[in-house]
Amino acid sequence: MREITNVLSTINYWDRHWDAIEAELKKAGARQITHVPMDDRAAISAALADADVALLNGDMDDQIRNEGKMLRWVHCNHAGANLSARPEIFERGILLSCSAGRSGPVLAEHTFYLLLSLIYASRIVEEQQRGHVWKTIYDDMRGLYGKTMGIIGLGYTGKEVARRAKAFDMEVLAYDRAFAAAPADVDRWFSADAGDSVDALLGESDVVVLSCRLSDETYHLINRSKFAIMKGSALLVNISRGSVVDEEDLVEALKNKAIAGAASDVFEREPLPASSELWDLPNFVMTPHCTPEMPDMPGNCVGIIKENIQRYIAGETLLNQQTARDVYTK
Repeated sequence: MREITNVLSTINYWDRHWDAIEAELKKAGARQITHVPMDDRAAISAALADADVALLNGDMDDQIRNEGKMLRWVHCNHAGANLSARPEIFERGILLSCSAGRSGPVLAEHTFYLLLSLIYASRIVEEQQRGHVWKTIYDDMRGLYGKTMGIIGLGYTGKEVARRAKAFDMEVLAYDRAFAAAPADVDRWFSADAGDSVDALLGESDVVVLSCRLSDETYHLINRSKFAIMKGSALLVNISRGSVVDEEDLVEALKNKAIAGAASDVFEREPLPASSELWDLPNFVMTPHCTPEMPDMPGNCVGIIKENIQRYIAGETLLNQQTARDVYTK
C-alpha cells in the first residue's frame, strides 16, 4: 500500500472535473492539495517542497524535476509522456503515467482522414474545383478495399485504427513490443520481444500507420533504410510523434518516389518551419498537430486519473505507466 499526502496539481480543470479529482484524492487520504495554474511558478515551487504526487497539465519541466525532491508519482495529463521520460526520473524511482487513450477513437478517425486524403488526391481535387476543372484523376488509383495495412504500435489508437481498417475490408498487420494475446482485428502480428523485425510488416504493407510511443527505441524508426524496404506504391501515415520519422529521409523518399505518399499530424519541430520542403510536396498531406475532441475528453482524462489514484494507493501498476524502456533522451 502507498500513501498520498501532499499533492500538486496544475491540471487545467476548475469545474466538476476538478471536483471529481479532488474528491478521489481526499478519499485516498491526501492531506494537502495545491491546485494552481501552470504559470504560477511561485505557488508551484512552494508546493514542491513536500509534494509526493504531481498531476500536471503538461510535462515535467526543469523546475519540477529539480525542486520536486519528494515526488513519488507524476501524472502528465496528455497522451504522450516522452518529454518527461528522462533517465533520472526512473533512477529516482518516480512513477510516471499519462492520459494516453483519452482520444483514441477520434485519432483513428484522423488517421483515416489523412489516409483517404492521399488515396483520393484531395489536394488535386480541391485545386480542380477552385479552377472549375472537370478532369478524371483516378484512372491509376485504387481504394483501400483489399489492401494491407501495417500498424506500428498497437496501443489505444492502434487498436481503434485496426478496427476501422477491418471495416474497409483491409488485411491488418501489427507490430508492437509484445502481445499478451492475439490482438482483435489483426490478421498477423509481429513482436519485438519475440525477435521479430518490423521489416516484414514494412515490406508487405500498402499502408503503414505509425501509432507508437516516442522513445529512444523508436526515435527515427522510419528512415532511409526503412523506406527502401517499403513498396514504391506504399503510403505512410504518422499519428504518433514527429521524431519517429527522420524528416530529411522522408523528404528524400517522397521526392524520389521511394514511396507514393505520406501524411502526418506531427513533426520533429513544431510549428513546422516555413523552410521545410514538406509544405510543398504534392504527395504529402499534413495537419498542424490538432485533432477534433472526443465528446468528453476531460471526462475521459478524469476517469484515467481517478483509476490511477486508486491503483497508486493499492500498489498496483498504473494505467499508462512508463518504464525505463520508454526513456527519451533525444
